[in-house]
Amino acid sequence: MNAYEKLLLENKAWSEEMHQEDPEFFKRLSALQTPEFLWIGCSDSRVPADKITGTQPGEIFVHRNIANMVVHTDVNLLSVLDYAVNYLKVKHVIVCGHYGCGGVKAAMSNQDFKPVLNMWLRNIKDVYHIYKEELNGIKDDEHRTDRLVELNVKEQVYHLAQTSIIQRAWKNDNSPHLHGWVYGLKDGLIKPVMEMTPNSPIDPLYHYEDL
Repeated sequence: MNAYEKLLLENKAWSEEMHQEDPEFFKRLSALQTPEFLWIGCSDSRVPADKITGTQPGEIFVHRNIANMVVHTDVNLLSVLDYAVNYLKVKHVIVCGHYGCGGVKAAMSNQDFKPVLNMWLRNIKDVYHIYKEELNGIKDDEHRTDRLVELNVKEQVYHLAQTSIIQRAWKNDNSPHLHGWVYGLKDGLIKPVMEMTPNSPIDPLYHYEDL
């Protein structure tokens, strides 16, 4: 049996199990999507949002990319954010990184990963540059990487707050709350590292006055 065929069999078994447990489950799910959370996570296969939070289909709207980045020129990310905030009316936006992130490790190296990855990883290198004094003072490589994971999450939350999408929602709806979390691959636990409540102060340079 091919690997992909196993996925199809597992899907069939899961569907049958859900039907047995709750015959109306898929009917309800197909009729309405009202998630309370937008999850911006890493594409790493070891960090599935629903599994590590114990949530069910329909409860979390998910966007994933390498190293859970919020890049201001990423139309894919911004379209997800716009839809989640303005149409789904999510109450919380979570940026969740994870310790041992391969994207963060790659950005800390001087290796050439070819044009596309180099452009993406440059955004993480910029985070390192902001905090280079603190990071260069950490002698242990693993601890330095883990700290950059945390700082990267913080910067991505700041990036969210700098968008007109979030600022307009804060002004009109007093939501969503922004959260920065880091997931531990070694223990399965999530560590909150920061939070921004609606209308939290941001650098005036990024503040939109005429929303």
